[in-house]
Amino acid sequence: MGATLIVARRELAGYFATPVAYVFIVIFLVMTGALTFTLGNFFGRGVADLQPFFGFVPWLFLFLVPALTMRLWAEERRLGTIELLLTLPLAQWQAVLGKFLAAWAFCAIALALTFPLVITVNYLGNPDNGVIAAGYAGCLLVAGAFLAVGAAISALTKNQVIAFVLTVAVCFLFTAAGSPVVTEFLSVRLPILVEIARGVSITERLGGFSRGIVSLPDLVFFASFIGFWLFANALVVDHRKAD
Repeated sequence: MGATLIVARRELAGYFATPVAYVFIVIFLVMTGALTFTLGNFFGRGVADLQPFFGFVPWLFLFLVPALTMRLWAEERRLGTIELLLTLPLAQWQAVLGKFLAAWAFCAIALALTFPLVITVNYLGNPDNGVIAAGYAGCLLVAGAFLAVGAAISALTKNQVIAFVLTVAVCFLFTAAGSPVVTEFLSVRLPILVEIARGVSITERLGGFSRGIVSLPDLVFFASFIGFWLFANALVVDHRKAD
């Protein structure tokens, strides 16, 4: 894992060497606070928990995470530095995993900076902090799922805008799959697909974590989802490394 961590540290430092990291964090913190306290009706609910926050996080990640991943491989390919990276004494999977871990660590930092929300609910009431911790773990897994998708798509193209749009589109499918609109439509037209849609829904899986339920099927889903897209990422990089 030594080479993987070297790549991860290089990539993480690269985020903070540009305004991208700070813009991402500021937008994420402002939006989570605004949505939680306004649309989430935080005070009007009269309940000291972070359910509104956990409900909005996947939709914020839907647009912010692709902004992180669009440059992971597309920028390397555009600048021609991907050949240099892949000729270093490290396995291809180490480069793929290192880049992913750096982006995941960055998302973890952004989530950790929402700690004032945790302090607020503990000041206003007596929440179950175990449920809150499970919810944060679920949000981190959602970020990992979106990052894995974005990294694989970023490896497909040199154009960061295309990588961003395609990642948003794919992640939206997995985010909206379990929404009432989709499930009601499928229940009328294609009832057999309703359970499949719920099964692959990111928001449906996060729902369990936000209620404090950390189930093995949900953990297996996220591990499999992330593993599949990272494997696809490695295949694409290997196939297009000479482009």
